[in-house]
Amino acid sequence: MSAPREAPGKRTLWMALPILALLVWLVLYPNLFVLGESFLEDGVFTLEAYRHFFTSPSELEALWGSVWISLGSVLLSGMVGIPMAFLFTRFDFPGRNVFAALAALPVLLPPLVGVIAFLFLFGESGILTRTVQLVLGLESPPWRMIGGPAILLVHAYSMYVYFYLFVSAGLARMDESAAEAAWSLGAGRWRTLFRVTLPMLAPSIVAAALLVFMTSMASFSAPYIFGGGFRVLTTQIYSSKVNGELSMAMVETVVLASVSLAFLALLRRYERGREYAAVGKGVGQIRRPLQSRWSRILVPLAAVGGVTFLLLPHATLLLVSFVPEGAWTVQILPTRYSLDNYRSLAADPRIWRPVMNSLQMAGISTLGVLIVAFLSAYLVVRRRFRGRGLLALLVILPWALPGTVVAIALSTTFSVNAPWFGRFVLVGTFWILPLAYFIRNLPLVAEAAKASFRQFDPSLEEAAHSLGAGWGETMRRIAFPLVLPGLAAGGMLAFVTALGEFVSSILLYTHTSRPISIEILSQLRAFDFGAAAALGVVLVVLMALVFAVGGRYLRAGRVARG
Repeated sequence: MSAPREAPGKRTLWMALPILALLVWLVLYPNLFVLGESFLEDGVFTLEAYRHFFTSPSELEALWGSVWISLGSVLLSGMVGIPMAFLFTRFDFPGRNVFAALAALPVLLPPLVGVIAFLFLFGESGILTRTVQLVLGLESPPWRMIGGPAILLVHAYSMYVYFYLFVSAGLARMDESAAEAAWSLGAGRWRTLFRVTLPMLAPSIVAAALLVFMTSMASFSAPYIFGGGFRVLTTQIYSSKVNGELSMAMVETVVLASVSLAFLALLRRYERGREYAAVGKGVGQIRRPLQSRWSRILVPLAAVGGVTFLLLPHATLLLVSFVPEGAWTVQILPTRYSLDNYRSLAADPRIWRPVMNSLQMAGISTLGVLIVAFLSAYLVVRRRFRGRGLLALLVILPWALPGTVVAIALSTTFSVNAPWFGRFVLVGTFWILPLAYFIRNLPLVAEAAKASFRQFDPSLEEAAHSLGAGWGETMRRIAFPLVLPGLAAGGMLAFVTALGEFVSSILLYTHTSRPISIEILSQLRAFDFGAAAALGVVLVVLMALVFAVGGRYLRAGRVARG
């Protein structure tokens, strides 16, 4: 006689409690600890640190700098990404598929690597800057990559991809019947665009705007390299921590997290009030051939020229990686090229070690994220229990927390040994960085897993249960294979994000656990630009390999399932 099966409600509780406890400990507790510590000075409750923050011109300047840079990044990224999405989705012309794919390549440049590529291309000694200076016969560089405009330029370049991909996907799903109805009622193209098409794209545009704003608020690389005297909260937190002003660093952390959470709540509320559904024949987007002679010439030229300009930083990074040390001083282009930087990378274990560190830490964090994301997505989508809302909140919360906030929270909480209070010494160890990567990337994989769970009918699981399969076998044979594509896609994104992570790393690394992003910065500080570029190329190649292998696996999996 078989043993009685465990009640589903009891099983759900036993599964949910460890996941909830883990996320409360790693996500909520460190941030609440920082919030509490920001009100204490020598163990005494005080508002002095907050008073200093809100009366200090430099702190308020940093707060305003973060907000307006983020808003400006949303505006500029949208101005680049949305027209490109319409261009490559709506029109058909020779080479469209190739250039549409190339337009998304900036997503492969990690933040620090992208900033360095911009430095080599647009900096005061950059290739393009010196070329313009020579052509115009100027005695000094025509521009300086410093301050707010430089940060905005870097952000627009690296973040337009979100608008481009999101709006392209929205246009591909859109039914043309709504626009056709507007045309038949006498609306012109521009009126149809602003009154019909863009409102229907509102969810995609809002999602991209939210992602750009949050990414910009969390940005550290561009303000750190190009900021000069321009202040933002991320660099202000780093400066306060380095200078030993820990109480001010915690207040700045709380303010930065509060602004990010407020903007997230505001856009979520706007998004809920702007949901559109088209009732039509289900016909997808039809690309229009270019009619006039000039459009057949100018549109492809604009597409090719725009994408070529956007790929210049990639080409510059690759070029500089072949430059030996000392071979590029005042010339427009380097005078010599060799494989010395790559030979050094392969032969010198001191340089190769950060690459291995990044691969190990990214692998460990991604494995943990996959396990927790799968279980939490299953609980949120498939189960009903007390604490379900809290679990959903804890899973998505790190998405609204910039990397500096996560780093300060972890370094503050796990800097002393107090086991009874859930505090252990992790600062200065190898494990603090994988933990930071785990927290930052959990929302990416969890959201992908939740979407996959929602896409297949729960009756498949019920059918397996009715045929005698237990919960474990149902998960292994039914749920996991169906969720695997979304889980794998999110896992790939989490892995490559951890591989190039810089914001949390610069606050938490040690010499022995330094990742590749920190080694790139070290080479840059030593003015060994070729070695820095070579490491950047290695990082980009590793990320591209992950996407290539993972994409091939996902396509093969879809074919195998029919």
